[in-house]
Amino acid sequence: MRIDIITVLPELMQSPFEASILKRAQEKELVSVHFHQLRDFSRNKYRQVDDYQFGGGAGMVLMIEPIDKCIQQLKAERDYDAVIYLTPDGETLHQGMANRLSLFKNIIILCGHYKGVDQRVRDQFITHEISIGDYVLSGGEIGAIVLCDALIRLIPGVLSDETSALTDSFQDNLLAPPIYTRPAEYNGWKVPDVLLSGHAANIENWREEQAYEHTKNRRPDLLES
Repeated sequence: MRIDIITVLPELMQSPFEASILKRAQEKELVSVHFHQLRDFSRNKYRQVDDYQFGGGAGMVLMIEPIDKCIQQLKAERDYDAVIYLTPDGETLHQGMANRLSLFKNIIILCGHYKGVDQRVRDQFITHEISIGDYVLSGGEIGAIVLCDALIRLIPGVLSDETSALTDSFQDNLLAPPIYTRPAEYNGWKVPDVLLSGHAANIENWREEQAYEHTKNRRPDLLES
């Protein structure tokens, strides 16, 4: 997978991709992430990419021209499966969406900033509008990092155990069951006996039951979907 990220703050985003799973995924050449400074596509000598909104109102708006130039340059080099815009009024990111997007080969992610982007950008270029939650951030950069992490970890070969992602919360609309590790007893607190039994079928049944109960108690809405 290739991910091209358009942003006015690439320096804000680079660090997470230089550590842990995101770094290993790139070292294995399973994914490549490229940052594009939107200001490089401005014709203004001050590298201006934002302006006041028509009709008045607080907040600056990212202009269409530099975004258009950046996207067109990228599209001239390769075909893209999606052009994604991070926005509070987009579809809320969920595991099913992450599963589908992780199958794409090339994607562009546009990070909004200030008050957002000229509506014509959304009308003409964007194929997917995504929100990471019902709150507002200073820009789309942090949301883009969240999205990238959610997608990249699903790519075969990224995780050491490829089955790990399949047992995460929200797969099959269930939260993950409780998990334990050594020691089997600590301060009198014991791990459930079934997990120490070595009986694979009983352990799997216990986990399924616990996942269901956990979901019913904490996120019953998932059981309705």
